[in-house]
Amino acid sequence: MVKAVIGDETQLTSAEDRLSQSGLTSQVGLVIGKLSSKLDRGFIFDLVPTPSNDAGEPACSLLETTKDDNKRKGSKSKSQPACDSSSLNIDSDWVAEHARQVSRMLVGGMKVIGVYVWVSDSAFKNSTITLCQLLQTVKGVAEAAPITETDWDERLLIHICYSPRRWTCRNCVLSSNITSSSIRPCDFKMGRVLSSLQAFRCTYNFKLRLPITHESASNSQTLSSILRHAISVHAKELRDAKAMIDGNLVVGEELCTTDGMHEVELLLPFTKNSLVEASSQKDVAGVLVFGGSVCSYAYSNSKEPLMLAVADIKDDIIRSLKSRLDIICDEADENPDPIDNDCKESRLEKLPEKPISRLVLNSLRKTCFLTFPRRVFVPWLAGTFICDYLQPSETVEVLKEHCVELMSMEAPTDPSKYLQPEVEAPSLITESFWDITVPNHFASGSSLDKSRQVDMSVESSRRTNQPFNFNVFAAVCFLVLAILVGLVIVRQK
Repeated sequence: MVKAVIGDETQLTSAEDRLSQSGLTSQVGLVIGKLSSKLDRGFIFDLVPTPSNDAGEPACSLLETTKDDNKRKGSKSKSQPACDSSSLNIDSDWVAEHARQVSRMLVGGMKVIGVYVWVSDSAFKNSTITLCQLLQTVKGVAEAAPITETDWDERLLIHICYSPRRWTCRNCVLSSNITSSSIRPCDFKMGRVLSSLQAFRCTYNFKLRLPITHESASNSQTLSSILRHAISVHAKELRDAKAMIDGNLVVGEELCTTDGMHEVELLLPFTKNSLVEASSQKDVAGVLVFGGSVCSYAYSNSKEPLMLAVADIKDDIIRSLKSRLDIICDEADENPDPIDNDCKESRLEKLPEKPISRLVLNSLRKTCFLTFPRRVFVPWLAGTFICDYLQPSETVEVLKEHCVELMSMEAPTDPSKYLQPEVEAPSLITESFWDITVPNHFASGSSLDKSRQVDMSVESSRRTNQPFNFNVFAAVCFLVLAILVGLVIVRQK
């Protein structure tokens, strides 16, 4: 439970000045920060305003009450200014969509932890409808940008009042039926937050080989659903991984006592190769090869144990993979035209005339290849970084647009300021099902470092079984023939 909240004084003071100079009577946006279970505290890094929707309308506005409403309130309300008889109207769905897209740009230890609203105190308290809207907005943001898979059941609601000037922080407990009883006031103060963060970095190489059974193929599963399941399964394995920070094994509740960038290395436990076991089963239809390299950053408070930083790194890796898949699926849904899968190797065939989100597994009997977006890191606040994703055909100019639209910030004009550790690499050559499942034909471990790309090969085991069965049959026939010839020669002698 969050008992106290500390906001970065530099950023929140700047946000307050920006709001007071804007002349706006209302604004809603996202609270970026971190909720620490170990410290029972919340840390606010910055406030990000929600932009206008596609129709150009603001995400929130003040609605004037009718004359009948004023009569019900009595003569006391008549003496108040016009703005005091207004209620707040919020586009909750648009704020939730903003939270979903912003969460993709945040690295480990940075989350969308709530909602802020800039409005007068009287408009905030004008009706219970305003409070219900705010609570539903907080709930929608929590669903659109979950903190972890198990998820926290708390979010923050920040009210910045300009008449009189005051900050109020409330803790919202999420539930299926969120009401006014779900919020509690909590202590709020400003101080040093961003400058006290510890930075961690990890380059995670992986290569997963997943068998595709006839049962899953016959169920009309899409490649996107298969990949999403594979990422979730790998997330469970990743949680059990040990970690080394700066060459030292992380054990217990030890704290980080040094400054600078800390390098993290994840050590996964040895597991059985499920594909080798599956190759002996008759229902295997093909194989999905999913591999590449993910660069991850995470930020942790100096008072938090190192184990939390490791957990943030693991969470960031999984969220990054899911975000890339979501980006591909979102673009495919917006653009139904066939996706471009140009390949230099002649034997790698193009994907069918459908986006990946609609590709049905049982329609794929040939090798297909897909490149995931690469991750680029953008300088943010006080030496920290946020991230964005670029398709192979995109440049950093796209990042600038995203930063202005989603994060309300000006991105650097100098391309050298961006960190691009996931550089483009040569394409991996897909392997046949039996080449992958037979241990003697495994690819070398160095191929893990080559690419951030995803190699998806779904090949028919019947096709690969044909040459294998023919070779066995030919060998048996030759052996029988040799025995017969030998018997004939012996009898003649």
